[in-house]
Amino acid sequence: MDTNIYTLIGEATAYDKKQMLEVRHPKSWLKSVSAFANGEGGTLIFGISDDDQIVGLADAKGDAEKISEEIKSKLDPIPAVNLDPKEVEGKNLVLLHVYPGQETPYYYIGDKQRLAFVRVGNESVVANRIQLKTLVLKGAGRTYDSLPSNKSFKDMAFSKLRSVHYKRLQRSFEDSEFVSWGIVDEDGRLTNAGALLADESPVRQSRIFCTRWNGLDMTSGLGEAIDDVELEGCVIGQLQDAVSFVRNNSHKKWWKEDDYREELPDYPERAVTEAIANAIIHRDYMQMGSEIHIDMYDDRLEIYSPGGMLDGKLIQQLNPLTVPSKRRNPLLADFFSRLGLMERRGSGMKKIMDAYKQYQHLAKCHIPEFTSDASEFHVTLWNLNYDGNNTTADNTYQKKGFVKEPAEFTKEFIKEPVEFTKEFIKASRQIYKLISTNPKVSTVQMAESMGLSTRQVLKYIKRLQDLHKIARVGGRKIGEWKIIDEEYEGFFDRI
Repeated sequence: MDTNIYTLIGEATAYDKKQMLEVRHPKSWLKSVSAFANGEGGTLIFGISDDDQIVGLADAKGDAEKISEEIKSKLDPIPAVNLDPKEVEGKNLVLLHVYPGQETPYYYIGDKQRLAFVRVGNESVVANRIQLKTLVLKGAGRTYDSLPSNKSFKDMAFSKLRSVHYKRLQRSFEDSEFVSWGIVDEDGRLTNAGALLADESPVRQSRIFCTRWNGLDMTSGLGEAIDDVELEGCVIGQLQDAVSFVRNNSHKKWWKEDDYREELPDYPERAVTEAIANAIIHRDYMQMGSEIHIDMYDDRLEIYSPGGMLDGKLIQQLNPLTVPSKRRNPLLADFFSRLGLMERRGSGMKKIMDAYKQYQHLAKCHIPEFTSDASEFHVTLWNLNYDGNNTTADNTYQKKGFVKEPAEFTKEFIKEPVEFTKEFIKASRQIYKLISTNPKVSTVQMAESMGLSTRQVLKYIKRLQDLHKIARVGGRKIGEWKIIDEEYEGFFDRI
């Protein structure tokens, strides 16, 4: 058994198979060659049955020659491929490796047709109008956000961009940076990225619709929406307003401990911010008449954005913790990441999962869910406080200032693993406050302030560093501490 063959068989999007070479119907397999070349590449294996059994080819050498001839005559342009004959279990196979192309779209030409195919999950399908436009841009080395819009820079204002830039980076946004950041082209026209960042964005398909529904779905019969808003304009402002909408329509349960108050939000704000930022950055703005939808129900929050995975894969078939970040709008993504509005490197999905990880000890904690198809991406965040009862009623304890007996909440919510013991929570809260007050504070000074041994403090610091909540910047003598997870800081900021 050739393990390489079976490794390929497990790759749904990057693998296809044919039991035999269909000479009279070359489109049946050439469509996969077109789709692989238009996407991330892939391998087509001849001599594998539909149920993944190795059956082999009667004339592998002759079939390989015919494969090469058909590709040259029926694909335009001709993609880069490699024919790799293999003998597995005494049977002859032909592996056709197709490399990702730079001259997209790669068309199948035959049967009086000229069609470009793309890969969606484990299928090769005809590219729709939007996908074809994307392939044309890719072949030209362009992306939607880098294209010039029909708006002039001098006609638009950027007060939101300037204010957030100053707040985040502590310096003014210079006019020269509009060009260097790809917001304005050399002719003074806004790029599409610039149009999306303008105060009064003219891009109609950039809107976000936010709705808080009464119940568990839109048709629960409990009445109309409790709250809704339509957001437009600068996408930075949209992100801030969307996060505020979720915050304003959420609750926090709380209970007393000996010397502080413990809080549990409906949704971790870091997860909400990252999910909405990713929807704004990775959505397909070429889908005219579309918009992002944020729907809040009693038990969950759903975020829909136009545009599936850029490489055609289905997120539900992948591990969200290891999915690499592929940016549909790289200029916009780079701008957001420089301002610290979203994850700079790697997958934002990992950050969403990490935000829930600190609550994994709760019996009612469900991990976020991600689903996609060719044209849509969905994120579901589960309400940490939902228990099947009226969550709003539970929150009246907070509103009226009454608190249930601490023991009830401890039994219901505090099931801390070792890393979240009361001692660790208390020590972490003290460490965060000390670092916030003096980033250069030493471990010896921490120990003195906390009434602990230096060894104990070092143990807690090591745990916080392992959780990627704090970091040491610079050397031991001249360096300083940095809080790298602001939401976690808020988690320990007790009253």
